[in-house]
Amino acid sequence: MSPLAASLTLSAEAPGATINRNIYGHFAEHLGRCVYEGLWVGEDSPIPNTRGIRNDSVAALRRLAIPVLRWPGGCFADEYHWRDGIGPRALRPKMINTHWGGVVENNHFGTHEYFDLCGQLGCEPYICGNVGSGTVREMQEWIEYMTSDADSPMANLRRKNGREKPWKLAYFGVGNENWGCGGNMRPEFYADNFLRYNTYVRNLSGNKVARIACGPANADYVWTEALMQIAGGQMDGLSHHYYTVTGEWAKKGRATEFTEAEWHNTLRRTLDIDEMITRHSAIMDRYDPARRVGLVVDEWGTWHDVEPGTNPGFLYQQNTLRDAVVAALNFHLFHRHAARVTMANIAQTVNVLQAMILTDGAKMIVTPTYRVFEMYQVHQGAAALPVEVQSPGYEIDGHAIPAVSATASRNSAGAVHLSLVNADPNRSATVACALSGPVGARAHGRILTARAMNAHNTFERPDAVVPADFTAFERRGRDLTITLPAKSIGTLAFID
Repeated sequence: MSPLAASLTLSAEAPGATINRNIYGHFAEHLGRCVYEGLWVGEDSPIPNTRGIRNDSVAALRRLAIPVLRWPGGCFADEYHWRDGIGPRALRPKMINTHWGGVVENNHFGTHEYFDLCGQLGCEPYICGNVGSGTVREMQEWIEYMTSDADSPMANLRRKNGREKPWKLAYFGVGNENWGCGGNMRPEFYADNFLRYNTYVRNLSGNKVARIACGPANADYVWTEALMQIAGGQMDGLSHHYYTVTGEWAKKGRATEFTEAEWHNTLRRTLDIDEMITRHSAIMDRYDPARRVGLVVDEWGTWHDVEPGTNPGFLYQQNTLRDAVVAALNFHLFHRHAARVTMANIAQTVNVLQAMILTDGAKMIVTPTYRVFEMYQVHQGAAALPVEVQSPGYEIDGHAIPAVSATASRNSAGAVHLSLVNADPNRSATVACALSGPVGARAHGRILTARAMNAHNTFERPDAVVPADFTAFERRGRDLTITLPAKSIGTLAFID
């Protein structure tokens, strides 16, 4: 097949909003094997660990420079009672995880272990509090336990449990999905509850915590309107959840066995979040024209059927090149909306949904999605640059999406990075780029692709999908021609 022909204009002299590094955040819920096995194995485990936290997962995540980790849920957060997860582990009460698989958890991973994990990762903590089944007092005392340096009951309890100094807590979610698993509330009722609970999420002992309100699912603009009207002045962020589902919720589609039509439908549905962010942002702009309140997409990613033979409540799915393209397209959109989107947390970090890491006992592999985070981390904290793409459509069954998309940024050192996706799984794309402004004269690149749409890493072949050096580009002055392989993700770095 002849290559697709696309064109691109990159304006490096007109930097836009800063791409908040928290857009590359992560989410670890007490769900399946995410926390237990994926991150926590216990101090007596034969799997190498540091104070019970497995070393290989930490090392892999540190290579991504992950900025923030959301915990303990998700739906789990609104049934989690933090006092059950402190003190001597042998004395901690067990609980049933009613949302995810009905398994019994021993609460060995709690507040102290979570902050230890964040310390090992070098990331900011983002804790989600219990509004659905918890009390105001319970939330107030958790904040005191974590952040107070006073001679007070909760601070002294923390000291008794081995932590003298308070932790710094950057972000706190006042409930999760309270329109659904977090209490099935109406937006007005939740807004009133947010105001009530939020009153007691205090800044103690010099800690300043950003308060994240439960925001809408998908395209629920009524929820956003009510929350911003009633409580917008008291929040620092409003969450938004959107999952890419190829089929229907009852039958989402397989993670590794799919047709090209399903490939296309997955990518098309991923792009639907663009309109949602646009419309939610427009509502927020009416009540918050200064854009003080961030839109926090703290759950996003693909949701496929679980792998055959696994616990359906564990949400374990493989991760292919298709998921990697989904991740890249989401980042392009988050960058485009960087003036309002201040955080995004992929669901989830290990062994659940669109994971970075998969484990099997002592074995661990990273996924194609991990590789996109690795390639795109150059955009963290950089200034978004305007990119205009003219692309032919990639069409199936009367539905078309752009075959080529792109995003660009300039970091504090002046280096420009351009990332591109060719969504067409059959045809390469020749992209004619016009560069303006300060763009470095030298360039090097990396590319992520594979022979098959469903290519994925396994414990037997952990490097089936890995980035490679990319040299299929030619520059002549301000003109740059890039040849993108079919179904590929690429990043070019321009330096002087």
